[in-house]
Amino acid sequence: MSNAQPVVTGVQAEYAARVASDLETNQKEQQSLKAELAALQERLQALENDHTALINVQKALGNSAASAGVGKNEPVRKKKVPAPRGGARKSGVTQVKSSAATSSKDQATANVRKAARKKRAQPASGPTLVELISNHLDQQSEPRSAAEITSALAQANPDRNIKTTVVRTTVENLVGKGRAQRTKQGSAVFYTAASPAQPAAPDSEASSS
Repeated sequence: MSNAQPVVTGVQAEYAARVASDLETNQKEQQSLKAELAALQERLQALENDHTALINVQKALGNSAASAGVGKNEPVRKKKVPAPRGGARKSGVTQVKSSAATSSKDQATANVRKAARKKRAQPASGPTLVELISNHLDQQSEPRSAAEITSALAQANPDRNIKTTVVRTTVENLVGKGRAQRTKQGSAVFYTAASPAQPAAPDSEASSS
């Protein structure tokens, strides 16, 4: 009976280590999915902004077409007016009016399309959260916690709703991709930008030559 206790203790330790490893893997997968979800939400916001711009373009094109149609109907009402010998002159005037209406429609359409292209060219919500965090860490000389990163980004971008939980998830995802580094001081976690790769040292033979 004296040998049973060490065996049981060893099995429990093995199971405990396995459970801890599975738990860590689960947490990392959750953090990665949360970061991807935040990126998808930003993408959805950009698509919604594009949708609104396209709806406005469509409405503007419809109004331009209606205005051009009214202009084309005006010569029809004047067909009942008897024209003297200058029938060819009347035809020329009608063609001038039709050309002017077409030119006005084309100009309005071009202006609307130009405004839509300019709006789509502008970023919907500025840099992504990943870009903001990466740039912030690159500018820091000391490690920063997730709360400190959130406070700095919120102060620099007051128009964006930046939350600590999302920042922590995003920066953990950067750590997993090797784009940031994580250190612990007691129970606190701090982050820094990933160190640049060091150039390989020259061979001794090459240096001696």
